[in-house]
Amino acid sequence: MAIPVKLQVFEGPLDLLLHLIEKNKVNIYDIPIVTITEQYLEYIRGMDTEDMNVMSEFLVMAATLLDIKCRMLLPAQVNEEGEEEDPRTELVQRLLEYKLYKYMSFELKDMQADAQHAMYKEPTLPPEVADYKPPLDYEELIGDMTLNKLNEIFRQMMKRTVDRVDPIRSRFGKIEKDEIDHDAKEAYILNYITMCKEFRFRELLEKQKSKMEMIVSFMVVLELMKLGKITIRQDKMFDEIYITSNVL
Repeated sequence: MAIPVKLQVFEGPLDLLLHLIEKNKVNIYDIPIVTITEQYLEYIRGMDTEDMNVMSEFLVMAATLLDIKCRMLLPAQVNEEGEEEDPRTELVQRLLEYKLYKYMSFELKDMQADAQHAMYKEPTLPPEVADYKPPLDYEELIGDMTLNKLNEIFRQMMKRTVDRVDPIRSRFGKIEKDEIDHDAKEAYILNYITMCKEFRFRELLEKQKSKMEMIVSFMVVLELMKLGKITIRQDKMFDEIYITSNVL
């Protein structure tokens, strides 16, 4: 009396080949094609042949294995670089890609299982936090002015300062570093803003005597803009930048 044997179900011929390689503990880059082909054909003989669509995929792979087996019995072919071509190369590449996608599917399945245990809640904010409004609308304050535009003006003024030759300091063998009092410069700019009310940013920078004074003045203008004490306006790109005082 024959003993019924239930065969393991595989998702496809590549899945079966990968199983045989792992079962025999062989190197996937050096597949013993004779052994694997015999075991593969043995599995094919025991398959249920009712579903011909599935059966045809396994038969195509069986034909591929037999073709590789035959080519390995023939003298090795040499490619353009003078290296011998391995008939198993294409099959190994397909197996590596299939193995990669298979393990990626396992990872995604585990992530899906873990996600089922994640719980979420709707955001709940206290009324005082939800109703909070910032004291200044920075978007309205800045308008279409951007740091890139201010930086472009700053670089233009710096270039003018570099090109300008000081008739006195150019004769010095050593130029000492200027020490700039930030608070004094801020007081000077605030006084200038209060007197002029509205003026061009270029005018303010042109009144500075050194590169360091220009840098400190530029930083003071940015700080005053952030505090809402001045408003920056530029009608069109690359036009003059106008500063308007918000200090009463």
